[in-house]
Amino acid sequence: MPVELRRREVLVAGTLLAVAARFPALASVPTPLPAADQRRIDRLIAAMTLDEKIGQMVQVAGGRQVALNSRLDSAALDRVRAGRIGSFLHVAGAEPLRELQRVAVEESRHGIPLLFAMDVVHGYRTIFPVPLALAASFDPAVAEDAARVAAVEASVSGLHWTFAPMIDIARDARWGRVVEGAGEDPHLGATMAVAQVRGFEGRGTDLGEDAVLACVKHLGAYGAGMGGRDYDTADLSERTLREVYLQPFHAAARARAGTMMTAFNDLAGVPTTGNADLVRGILRDQWHYQGLVVSDWNAIRELIDHGAASTPAEAAALALRASVDMDMTSDTYAEYLAPAVAADPTLLPLVDEAVQRILTTKTKLGLFDDPYRFGDPERERTVLGSADHRARARRAAEQSIVLLRNEGGVLPLRPAQRVALIGALADDARSTIGSWKARGVPEDSVTLRAALGDVTYAPGVAPRGEDVSGIPAAIAAAEGADVVVLALGEDWDHSGEARSRADITLPGAQMTLLDALKATGKPIVAVLMNGRPLALESALADVPAVVETWFGGNEAGAAIAAVLRGEVNPGGRLPMGMPRTSGQVPQFYAHVPTGRPANPDLSVDSARYHDTDIGPLFPFGHGLSYTSFEYADLAITRIDGGARHRIGCSITNTGPVAGDEVVQLYVRVAVPGLARPARELRGFTRLTIAPGATRLVTFILRNHHFAHWADDQWRVPAGRVEVMIGASSADIRLTGALSVDREFNWPAYDGAGAALFTPVEIL
Repeated sequence: MPVELRRREVLVAGTLLAVAARFPALASVPTPLPAADQRRIDRLIAAMTLDEKIGQMVQVAGGRQVALNSRLDSAALDRVRAGRIGSFLHVAGAEPLRELQRVAVEESRHGIPLLFAMDVVHGYRTIFPVPLALAASFDPAVAEDAARVAAVEASVSGLHWTFAPMIDIARDARWGRVVEGAGEDPHLGATMAVAQVRGFEGRGTDLGEDAVLACVKHLGAYGAGMGGRDYDTADLSERTLREVYLQPFHAAARARAGTMMTAFNDLAGVPTTGNADLVRGILRDQWHYQGLVVSDWNAIRELIDHGAASTPAEAAALALRASVDMDMTSDTYAEYLAPAVAADPTLLPLVDEAVQRILTTKTKLGLFDDPYRFGDPERERTVLGSADHRARARRAAEQSIVLLRNEGGVLPLRPAQRVALIGALADDARSTIGSWKARGVPEDSVTLRAALGDVTYAPGVAPRGEDVSGIPAAIAAAEGADVVVLALGEDWDHSGEARSRADITLPGAQMTLLDALKATGKPIVAVLMNGRPLALESALADVPAVVETWFGGNEAGAAIAAVLRGEVNPGGRLPMGMPRTSGQVPQFYAHVPTGRPANPDLSVDSARYHDTDIGPLFPFGHGLSYTSFEYADLAITRIDGGARHRIGCSITNTGPVAGDEVVQLYVRVAVPGLARPARELRGFTRLTIAPGATRLVTFILRNHHFAHWADDQWRVPAGRVEVMIGASSADIRLTGALSVDREFNWPAYDGAGAALFTPVEIL
């Protein structure tokens, strides 16, 4: 594109620029309610009995995930009439929830409306790719749009609140819940956190039409569980906690996420649901966050199992002191908080604080003004799964696919080729929608088999089973084809909550199938379908083409087929590196170098395994294209007297077709006396470039981006900062340096490091 025709675009690496523009440094300080609303809340709290106050702090299950509304019996309605329930989860549907709300506002003493909640994680009826896949798009607009569609469908179905996004940093792929997050990097995690909060809640200061409350989870370091085991202990340094695991939560708090959820695990021996230093100290006092905080399922009662409390009353008091406002499902507050208050009257002001936050949340949702503003039976019949929503899900699935390997130009497939499609996952509509499916149904999904159409298909083996009787038919199909497209990976129930795996290689007899197909000599395109990075070095040996497709939602099959045929040029990137073997995890690119860094020479004592190569099979940020890109013209300039820095380069599409490149900016900050990560992501942008065209990309960093945590504050040292721009964490194309003139410190409330937005200018 000629320079004179270029249009200056200001984009954002992480959508955080718009948030920062809306909110100053103390962005999470809540906006005061209008005086009339505050007076109403004050009058209610003054008029409520202790039991009624505690009732607002109680959330009960109105059904089960597989049977919504199934527990809305007469006993539950009597509790609503008595003011003993503040919220329901596992409920949905405009008409049933309108009737349930009517009971609360017309038949209870104070007429306080209920909050209705559900796990709407990556879609309500229209199912988008799983969150890890959305992060692989490296495009916050994709994640925001997925949350926006989910909010529209959930709100017209009567819901006020979703338990999403999950923004836990995950560096151990054995943990099943990596499928729900944005992977290993805190800057990417913070970016996707804010994007999803904006998608669910809208971009204004108040929740608008078709918005639902986001619930940022799980506060603590849930993704750092020992051994990758769900619910297990996380033992971290204060520096790692602040610089890595809390960064997405800080960004979400500054973006004014409506609610947060504490984690199941303990953090350095203190269960997060009873961790006053974490919740009341860091979240409330340091970050000035005053949104509603809810426990996870049964977590308050489980403080006894942790050993942190010996009785339910002690557990209730511990959670309340930590500033957990609402008890999800355990009824520990309902049954034991009043006796705890009687034994210790100093708890009563904390009850009032919690109720204040809950009633404020209901006020901001507009429920006191119009308890029935959520839920629209007419729109519910037309909006859910609409053509527009399906098209947006298709686009998200296309953007989330990552081309990992393409040796010899096996892809895209050519029209005249005879294709054998093999693998049960290629025809598994249930797995396309992942573990959290809300109201999604397999019947709405397009499988890869359906999308590819007229090809020879053989299931081969099931993802889990050891039955190999289908392998001969798969071999016959391969032998009659020019190329084999092989669907491999996990089914939907291999990943998700309580789905940790010690061995993250191919489950079942899939390796046997793969070996048999390799023996045919036919070129294989491995299409990975999974909820976590798998350890596949041996499996993928001699496989020339590998495509990571995750669980892509209702439109997964159509999106994969479009990529395989070359109708869509893949541009996704890995949000977590893929290990070579299960024994390598946890692993992450932002590792602190040792005094004896990994050396390929096994005769040298170094930080490596002797039985596998150094590093991941595919690194963080990796992804290929059907075209190629050249980086050049690195330019680094100081602005604002050295307080900010412009870091730019040119990107040229040197291949034959248009394609997306994800330009990634990494830094390394030297700190006297400390070993710091070899590189840390501080900016990225995804852009489309026509063949032969050049785009100019400029990131703008503040010195605050280079901060580290020390002595209970953020610090930036004076001196040299290495700057790296590339196509992945392991594919650095340009290097340079900038300097910080003076050391400075600032307190915990302000943003720092990975949580900060990074503006990007594109010409």
